[in-house]
Amino acid sequence: MNNAVNSNDGVVDGDWEYRPLKLPPGVSRVTAAVQLSIQAEYSGWELSRVRLYADGTRRVVLRRKRTKARMPGLIV
Repeated sequence: MNNAVNSNDGVVDGDWEYRPLKLPPGVSRVTAAVQLSIQAEYSGWELSRVRLYADGTRRVVLRRKRTKARMPGLIV
C-alpha cells in the first residue's frame, strides 16, 4: 500500500479503502465466514487478507473500492 493515508477506521490507498478486523480465538470458522459475508453484502467489503495465529486469533483485512457516495462502515 504505497502513498496510504491512515484514518481512524482504516487506510485509504488510491482507489481502495482498507479496514483491519480482529476476530478473537473463540470465534469459529463458520461464524467468522458469516460475519465477513454480512460485511460484504451490506457494506461492500471484500476479503483482502486473513492471518490465523497459533492462539486462534484471526486478523482480517477487508477492502472496498472508494466511491463518492458515503458507504456504511463496518457493522459491529
